Amino acid sequence: MKIGILDVGTLGDDIDLRSIENLGEVTIHQLTFAEDVIDRIKDKEVLILNKVKLNESNIKYAENLKLICITATGYDNVDIEYCKKHGIAVCNIAGYSTDSVVQVTLSMALALSTNLIQYNQYVKSNSYTKSGIFNCLKPVFHEIAGKTWGIVGLGNIGRKVAKAAEAMGCKVIAYKRNPVEDFECVDIDTLCRRADIISLHTPLNDQTKGLINKDRLGLMKKDTILINAARGAVVDEEAVACALEKGEIGGFGTDVYSIEPMQQNSPYQRILNMENTIFTPHMAWGAYEARQRCVEEVSKNIKSFYNGEKRNRIV
Repeated sequence: MKIGILDVGTLGDDIDLRSIENLGEVTIHQLTFAEDVIDRIKDKEVLILNKVKLNESNIKYAENLKLICITATGYDNVDIEYCKKHGIAVCNIAGYSTDSVVQVTLSMALALSTNLIQYNQYVKSNSYTKSGIFNCLKPVFHEIAGKTWGIVGLGNIGRKVAKAAEAMGCKVIAYKRNPVEDFECVDIDTLCRRADIISLHTPLNDQTKGLINKDRLGLMKKDTILINAARGAVVDEEAVACALEKGEIGGFGTDVYSIEPMQQNSPYQRILNMENTIFTPHMAWGAYEARQRCVEEVSKNIKSFYNGEKRNRIV
């Protein structure tokens, strides 16, 4: 079996690939650019990829191709209709990064609500030593116990964040297009009005694009903390930047961007150095354990396919 891994670099350089390498003859590429795709896929039976785009213009040259394994949940980089017509199976993976994303979401929310960045800098700048005072209590911070945490999206990640928030004493409300009985579900405007912390965990689609816009930011409390752990375009980035510049919300953390990596003309460039913001480079999914779990899931998908079983199949 000839297997091609087209962009292993997206998984980091510390991952054990033996579970895949044991399945056949494996060719590994750190990254694959558009001009290299055809040459690297033409003799492969199985392709493993994350961000490489596969469509009719290049897949048609892969005459031996039987299976495409995506090292992520989303599969918009692969032409699914073409694969259906030509009998090429496509698998994704789901749930592998839940704990990792939850951890980063909580880290951002806690750091912002505690003004941890400012306190850390106060000590590292030597201001604490020079002060001669045994403590510093400014900027003021508040306990999150008793606060309202709004969850947008109640998939695996949203539910686990909700559970953690409740464990810290927060009241949880949620926005979900189809409300469920085990949460207090409210409409998105009500959530924006009531929540002290809002974390986003919803897929990006026509209904959620720009969900957090200028009007909804205007509904939020002056000290509301907003965390985007979903997709960049779920928020209006210009509106978020303006709200922070005007002091209309209390803090903002994001791991995702409408264009990745963040561009030089991104509105976020204007607020990068604000003390009440945290920006991370789309790393929330990528704890070591999550990335290793991803590889193991891909290996299981390949084995299942060759055993005549359907596992994580999109097509």
